[in-house]
Amino acid sequence: MDSSPPAESDSQVMGKDGMAALVDVLLRRGFTVVGPTVRDGAIVLAELCSADELPYGWGVELEAGRYRLRERVDGAAFANAAGPQSWKSFLHPPRVREWSADRVKGELVLTADDAAPPRYAFLGVRPCDLRAIAIQDQVMTGGLYHDPVYEGRRSGALLIVVECTEPGATCFCVSMGTGPASGPGYDLVMTEVADEDGHRFWVRSGSREGAEILAELPARSADQETREAARAGVTAAADRMGRIMPEADLRELMAGTLDAPRWDDVAGRCLTCGNCTMVCPTCFCTTTEDVTDLTGDHAERWRLWDSCFDLDFSHLHGGPVRASSRSRYRQWMTHKLGTWYDQFGSSGCVGCGRCIVWCPVGIDITEEAAALHDWTRSGPPTPHEAAP
Repeated sequence: MDSSPPAESDSQVMGKDGMAALVDVLLRRGFTVVGPTVRDGAIVLAELCSADELPYGWGVELEAGRYRLRERVDGAAFANAAGPQSWKSFLHPPRVREWSADRVKGELVLTADDAAPPRYAFLGVRPCDLRAIAIQDQVMTGGLYHDPVYEGRRSGALLIVVECTEPGATCFCVSMGTGPASGPGYDLVMTEVADEDGHRFWVRSGSREGAEILAELPARSADQETREAARAGVTAAADRMGRIMPEADLRELMAGTLDAPRWDDVAGRCLTCGNCTMVCPTCFCTTTEDVTDLTGDHAERWRLWDSCFDLDFSHLHGGPVRASSRSRYRQWMTHKLGTWYDQFGSSGCVGCGRCIVWCPVGIDITEEAAALHDWTRSGPPTPHEAAP
């Protein structure tokens, strides 16, 4: 895909009718369209049959351990921060059947579960989640071995990014260099503007297919006022981040604080429930489970999401390697912010803030990183100071 930014002379402006047409064009081209919609008191990602299902007029209030919908007066569709799901749920699904086996006339017959995946069009990808997809690309397909499930779903996916103009109180994408403006890798990118001049979307293409789709929409050449309003909205969002990471080399910070007393403090609060790993758009750990029917003639192997917070995740002969909640939280955070660089060449955190919102006790990764940073600046106690 050619993801270089298009010339601004090629950018377009469309209204709500253009958004409706976009979904219709995608469906007509055979895509399964997935985007945000309001369901069960949250803005979730689900299959869309119409643009009318987008969360027009809904925003969210976020804090550590708190998520609430709120109505908006401007009718914006994408002026809301990340919800409980990410696109990982569709590219790296929570449950995948890998194969089934049947006993037929005394013989064992194995059948691979290799059904063709749907071709997705992801509508409303946030810049932080666009970066998360790029990170998962590296994890799942960037090495010697490729994950066939992920690769099959990812290879045909169309990415339509919406730049962020309404960050949440737990967002820190600026600290991680992942937003609120979009990086490369999209097919289409749009910025929503809802002001006294009307409700509209500034749209640019980033691939040949994106340009073809844009050409089918009821749109006009972008005017200077809309471009400026869109840029101003994104710039303002960058200045309104609800959280920040400490200005430090996070990789070095994690490596240098393995014995910090702060890990005991967070362990006293952490429930090791694994919510942070489930909502994280880049966590990728899995386990396998074999099941049979009551006759014993049919068996299946399933791949399931797993979490490094699970006591049995590091189980070896004799017991788990990481038996304490302290060691398990430290493993997750040091991997996410530190040793991910050693494996994949980047941070594993994109600053979406989901782990903060969906932690039932409100543990904040930015607060923990800041506490570790403060500890390094004050200096670990000398042996004399630490003596009883």
